[in-house]
Amino acid sequence: MKSIALLAGAALLAATAPAAAQMRALSDPVVGHPDPESLFTSKDEALNRNKQAALHIQRELLKCNEWSRAGEWLTDKYIQHNPMAASGLKGVQNYFVNVAKRKPLDPCPALSASDPNAVVAVMAEGDYVTILTRREMPYADDPSKTYTTSWFDTWRFVDGKADEHWDPATLPGAAKS
Repeated sequence: MKSIALLAGAALLAATAPAAAQMRALSDPVVGHPDPESLFTSKDEALNRNKQAALHIQRELLKCNEWSRAGEWLTDKYIQHNPMAASGLKGVQNYFVNVAKRKPLDPCPALSASDPNAVVAVMAEGDYVTILTRREMPYADDPSKTYTTSWFDTWRFVDGKADEHWDPATLPGAAKS
């Protein structure tokens, strides 16, 4: 009798739960800060230096792809915890220039709320700076439609340069057969 009740409950749950292909984001959209560059300052001298370096990484490197300048804000040993890019200054430059094929923007505009990956917030504590950004993602069942979510990048700074980095990146999924 218990088995029949469990099976009936499971069948009812399966019938009323939306299929994965029918799932839609229920959250409010993620919105960028109206003046993102204002978030990269602090009255604390060390935090301000790190936040300013993070601003250059976000603007000149990640937005404008000026990877030839990466040594201004990244250490030579730069430890990369993103599984898509190698560690070291040369490794991360190689990834963005030769693998991801990012081309520099000239001129390099300021960060803005209308950027596709707009800055939402910047937090700094000790040697760490975290930038929270907006991400727009396609629905799996209908790539012509999108939803927003968030992304983060965290850096550990040494003498005003990023020495280590974390983000939520993962390796691409296996090909479907």
